[in-house]
Amino acid sequence: MSSIPSNISVPSESAPDPAGSPPKKSRRRKTSHLKIVPETRELRERLKARCDEIGQRLDKRRPLTKDEMESVARRLLEEEGLPEGYVGWVMVMVSSAFYRDQVAATDPSRRLFLLPHCLKHAEGCPADYDEFGMNCKQCGACSIADFRTLAEEMGYKVLVAEGSPVVLKIIVSGYVDAIVGVACLNVLEKAIDKILLAGIPCMAVPLLSSNCRNTSVDEEWVREMILTRAQKPAETTRTYVHLMRAANSLFQGETLERLVPRARASRPERLGDELLHNIDPIAATETLALDFVAKGGKYARPFITLATYDAMTGGKATLEGGAEAAHAFPDSLLRAAMSIEMFHKASLVHDDIEDDDLFRYGEPTMHRRYGLSTAINVGDFLIGLGYRMVSRDAAELGPETAADILDCLAGAHTRLSEGQGAELIWRDASDKRLAPIDALKIYALKTAPAFEAALYTGARLAGPVDHLVEPLRAYARNLGVAFQILNDLQDWEGDEHNKLTAGADVLGGRPTLLWALALANLPTDQQQELLELVDPDCDLSDSARVAKVARLYQQARVFDQAHRLVDKHEQRALEAAAQIDHEPMQRLLVYLIDTVLERHSTSSPSIVPLPTSAPLPITAS
Repeated sequence: MSSIPSNISVPSESAPDPAGSPPKKSRRRKTSHLKIVPETRELRERLKARCDEIGQRLDKRRPLTKDEMESVARRLLEEEGLPEGYVGWVMVMVSSAFYRDQVAATDPSRRLFLLPHCLKHAEGCPADYDEFGMNCKQCGACSIADFRTLAEEMGYKVLVAEGSPVVLKIIVSGYVDAIVGVACLNVLEKAIDKILLAGIPCMAVPLLSSNCRNTSVDEEWVREMILTRAQKPAETTRTYVHLMRAANSLFQGETLERLVPRARASRPERLGDELLHNIDPIAATETLALDFVAKGGKYARPFITLATYDAMTGGKATLEGGAEAAHAFPDSLLRAAMSIEMFHKASLVHDDIEDDDLFRYGEPTMHRRYGLSTAINVGDFLIGLGYRMVSRDAAELGPETAADILDCLAGAHTRLSEGQGAELIWRDASDKRLAPIDALKIYALKTAPAFEAALYTGARLAGPVDHLVEPLRAYARNLGVAFQILNDLQDWEGDEHNKLTAGADVLGGRPTLLWALALANLPTDQQQELLELVDPDCDLSDSARVAKVARLYQQARVFDQAHRLVDKHEQRALEAAAQIDHEPMQRLLVYLIDTVLERHSTSSPSIVPLPTSAPLPITAS
């Protein structure tokens, strides 16, 4: 069999792509035809051996992108004379080979072994379920118990559950450092976005089908993967996991108490309605505010600030020993990163009031639980606390640096309020017509400033940033708009981590791009029908209104058009990133695009091959 030539050029760690030549992002497309599992064991073994060979030669200094993985897979299949349908399967095997040495270097007690429910025999399975997944019993009816027993004997943490979000949460919480797992190609495609791009060591064995019931797997490969023994890897891959953990820890336990010492009260063991009424009334606002900050969220904005600072100062926290580098961050940097989350959390409290939302983080919203006046006051407290977290360290930061950051935060705050104000005026107006360009202007004001502030703050703490202001602003504007469009689309899918009602934007009368596109695309009579559905005198039930709006949205093809606009703004963000002649910063900005713009089932990102002439990150043998 032929091999990929060893003289393929290797991207330099210190040489970024030329400015003005951003990586082209893939357009969305269906990928089901790329998820075929090789039919025979002989063919799977042959392809696995090729993937192992290539995986050992890949440049492991940084994570592979999805496009790079697919390009490697396509070239391999082309050399083997095999169809493109195996691309997804080969990508999984290549990525597993890429990380094998780093998984092996992780002690089994720091590995998570993930198994799918569908390996069990559906008929008569005696297993119980809890919030962590399935508790299988030693009944001998399927292979789950055998794999689990073997893994637990070696010290693994084992989880029988589906879905990458829970896995990433476990990683960020610091319980494990590497993942091995079994899953179908549909689940593994999502895991690439969540886990591989962050540089988290992982290996997987794909299921032989995606039927979600009584499935099977190459069991010898699973046992071999579990038994991977500890050894020191020749190279370690850059990873953002240490920075993710640092951002998450800012709002937990002793770290939160140290960085934001309570001025009014000691931390209660739990915050309930009864406890709130039994503490000093002056301390109640602070207690509610800090409890809400610690309650939930992805803490993406503090992560962006920490990661930007790290990138601009050499990227030490993404290398081996990154945990120690992140631990050495000065408190003034940590508090500045936290300040942006304070503003974000304040905006959530106020947004929930203005929209009268019922749930936030899966719980009743602040104003629903404690009353309107208390919620407004808590939001105001968080705004003041956000500014204070920067101003209190002005001497350490330097007066000019502190002033620049505070000015950026104030500008972001006022623009966010302008965007929210425009939304409220539209919501309360009798005329519900909205042009797409006006919806996009609202998005640019509401969502982009927080990204810009997080990026600017991290960069300014690292030094002068005059040359970065414009490209970071353009990047944040396009990232924010694309993020908000995806958020609109997510409103039609529901969201277990946030607002729980599908179609809530329509019921709440919020202006969205989807609404504006529908009015622009529909004929006059259907425009009128759409407008009547949000009329206060409409006598239809909420579910009936949402169903009719969904039908009109489909007829207007607004979902497809919205996805295309996400692609457009994503590409513009990449073009802005390419203007920054700093490789660690470029790498971070591309990573943020891949992760912040999280695609869901109706908007899964496609994986389109790079041109065949593109260099692959393969080292010479």
